[in-house]
Amino acid sequence: MMADINLSFLKKIHWETFIFIVMAIAMMSCNGKMKKESNSGIKTGIVASGNAGKLREVTFLPYWVTNAQFAGYYVAQEMGIYKKYGIDLKIIPYQPFITSTDLIRDGKTDFAALWLVNALELEASGADIVNIAQLSSRSSLMLVTKKKSGIKTLKDMNGKRAGIWSGFELQPKALFNKYHLDIKIVPIGSSNNLFLMDGVDITNANWFDEYHSIINSGYNPDELNTFFFADYGLNFLEDGIYCLSDKLKKDPKLCADFVNATLEGWMYAFNNPDKAIDIVVNYAQKAKLPANRIHQRWMLDRYKDLYIPKGKTTINTSLSEKDYHFVADVLKQSGLIKQVPLYDNFYQPVKR
Repeated sequence: MMADINLSFLKKIHWETFIFIVMAIAMMSCNGKMKKESNSGIKTGIVASGNAGKLREVTFLPYWVTNAQFAGYYVAQEMGIYKKYGIDLKIIPYQPFITSTDLIRDGKTDFAALWLVNALELEASGADIVNIAQLSSRSSLMLVTKKKSGIKTLKDMNGKRAGIWSGFELQPKALFNKYHLDIKIVPIGSSNNLFLMDGVDITNANWFDEYHSIINSGYNPDELNTFFFADYGLNFLEDGIYCLSDKLKKDPKLCADFVNATLEGWMYAFNNPDKAIDIVVNYAQKAKLPANRIHQRWMLDRYKDLYIPKGKTTINTSLSEKDYHFVADVLKQSGLIKQVPLYDNFYQPVKR
């Protein structure tokens, strides 16, 4: 009888011990899982860069269709660089005849890429925007004519029709005004078709984009005349990152994080061009846009020239007061803006 009691007692002890051990293991496993989830940043919203809190939702508006001229933004989004800086970025698709100036003025985007001339016109019209990073170091804009049209000089353009991108008329108007040319401006979208079909005598083009597209359409360089704005005293700086002044005042860290993430994206794109082109082409295809890899590579290489001047290794995001006043004064003298905004109010670079 005693043996039976002892055996029963021992069995009870072993069973309770077993249950205790199982419960202990389960608790340790649960704690370990919670700890792992916390460290991963998935449950807590903590990102790799150490920014505490949930990802901040941010919108960015490019001023043109999806291609390699915005490669840094697409690469930074695809490679998780924005998330590393605590940003959940949404890139707003480009829509013809709805300019980035309209949306940023109305507060419908947090950040926008703008050319300096467009930004100055927007600021002068009453929109309180600021340049927080100037990426482009020189102008790439040009006018193109066919030699068969007989237009060999600027003077020959008088009385002709020029296809000019909608929303980007300021720099061509400044050129036409400077040389007293009476030219009919025809608004165009992202296509060269009107020029190729002789619908206009002149078209504007970027060295990194439309000019190369025209060549690929069947024209040889010796069949065209090119007029670089920089050669006619209008070397206007182009791409910069802009936001409303209130955005910078209320959240300077967010503005700095966006700029720094974008710069990291651009440097990755320049250093890994094949990967960058893969990403850009994928985004273009999702937007149902044609994407030629050779053309995209040409564009990315030209943007590297624009963003990183010869002899430099990094992107210089400064906007000099001299470059600023050169563009602003030309616009004022041409009657395109009434007053020049104060440089210190317009250019407010973020901390890097």
